[in-house]
Amino acid sequence: MFNALNRYLSRLDGDARSQQQQHQRDGPAYGFQVLRNTNLELGAEPWFDFVVGINGRVVEDPDPRLFAQEVRNCAGGSVALGLWSAKGQRTRVLHVPVPADTRSLGLSLQWAPLALASTVWHVLDVAANSPADLAGLLPYSDYVLGTPDGVLHGESGLGELVDDYIGRPLKLWVYNNEYNVTREVEIVPSREWGGEGALGCVLGFGALHRLPAPLSEPVHAPGETMFDGDSATAGATADQFTTLAPSPSDGASNTFVPAASPSDFLVPAQMVSSPPPPPGGNAPPRSKKKERHGHGPSRLDDYFAEEEKKSKALDGNIAASKTPPPPPPKAGGGPPRAPPKAEEQKASDGDDDVD
Repeated sequence: MFNALNRYLSRLDGDARSQQQQHQRDGPAYGFQVLRNTNLELGAEPWFDFVVGINGRVVEDPDPRLFAQEVRNCAGGSVALGLWSAKGQRTRVLHVPVPADTRSLGLSLQWAPLALASTVWHVLDVAANSPADLAGLLPYSDYVLGTPDGVLHGESGLGELVDDYIGRPLKLWVYNNEYNVTREVEIVPSREWGGEGALGCVLGFGALHRLPAPLSEPVHAPGETMFDGDSATAGATADQFTTLAPSPSDGASNTFVPAASPSDFLVPAQMVSSPPPPPGGNAPPRSKKKERHGHGPSRLDDYFAEEEKKSKALDGNIAASKTPPPPPPKAGGGPPRAPPKAEEQKASDGDDDVD
């Protein structure tokens, strides 16, 4: 009896250890999603960013009080937040100062699965004069994130919502990858516009249609993977955190505001205008490009010129070795006669002997 109990306990211990190893390998599947950011100096985007780590540790407990206590413990100093972004499925680390008076960050957070960020629809082809075209949807660069008129669950969620709004205006939150902005689009689904579908556009869903990284970020080198992890829920461990933002000055003000109610859920990323370019007189001087040896176009031109010279010389040698063609016949002289054959020559010699 005791042997059976020991085997059962060892089996439970082995299962727990294997689950822990699996969790460390795949990364966290949950995190605190940023719903609202009242501090524009803090580079956390609502809806897109998830807090998956704090001070070098992975956030595993969904209790917001423990997270807030960890932030308050860093009052007067700075806290390191590991942020997982739905744009490109990458993880970065932000060092944020925590004021001693407020002891908060100015973020509204909600515990949510990372798979929530994979429920997006990629706008592919858009037919002319369709409801999607009239609403201003851009093919291959727009992604439907959700709607304030309801909650979308799974791949068929958007189609079911569109069927409920036939002939009525429907508001959608649409993210554009080229401009890195989120906007609200109003579209009126219809089946009488003269084409197929109620929207008149082709939508992609799944792993091949996740949100890509903004065009402002560096492009992946050949051989690198585009997404982190094999599944939609794959996150990043604490070892994968890389510091992409320096520690801001201690004078920055930050506040922490917990989510008040479910109605406050989701305010897509704010559209912040880019700073104006510096005046012409203050532009930094351009550095001179270094000369590259062995790879310039002049070396290629010399190579092709040398090969062309060799080819012409070879053509000249072949032409000189050939015999010149025979001269044309003289006028009125007729064609040239062929030399007598050997048999005719012998016959003529025999006749001479008989005589």
